[in-house]
Amino acid sequence: MRRLTRALGSRHRELFFLLLFGVAFGFVEAAVVFYLRNLIHFRQNYPLSHYRVFLNLGFITFVSPSRSLLVNHRVSDVEIARETCTIIMLVCVSFLAAKRTRQRVGAFLVGFATWDLAYYLFLRVIDDWPKSLFTRDVFFLIPVTWIGPVITPIVIFLVMLGVGIKLFLSD
Repeated sequence: MRRLTRALGSRHRELFFLLLFGVAFGFVEAAVVFYLRNLIHFRQNYPLSHYRVFLNLGFITFVSPSRSLLVNHRVSDVEIARETCTIIMLVCVSFLAAKRTRQRVGAFLVGFATWDLAYYLFLRVIDDWPKSLFTRDVFFLIPVTWIGPVITPIVIFLVMLGVGIKLFLSD
């Protein structure tokens, strides 16, 4: 590991560790979701019948569920708090990874994108889910619930990763 990090330039070395953080964080997220889904016996797409739709863009829909997507509202509240803390942790890592605002934004995009891409990869490996790129998923719960096919965040995060790397490596 030391030989590899010495061979890379300083910014590239920092990018390597930022990517490594995102991959590890993606596994942690996949493990949490794996445990949660096993505890609530989840084995299907999220149904679209119990939602008030705020905005449907086709590839992503912003909704307000009429009942908790999880076991109960308390579990949903904890999940929202966990998502909030995830964003806070990504902001903190981004702040530590760079000194300039542009590079910090890039670090945030790299960390966020890598985390989420790794999340889907690891969830597929440990739980054989999603079955396809068109499997419906709940992407986020803040400020409302975001749902759509898995391909949506994958495409968005691939773009974010490219933009993030460019911003992070910029002078």
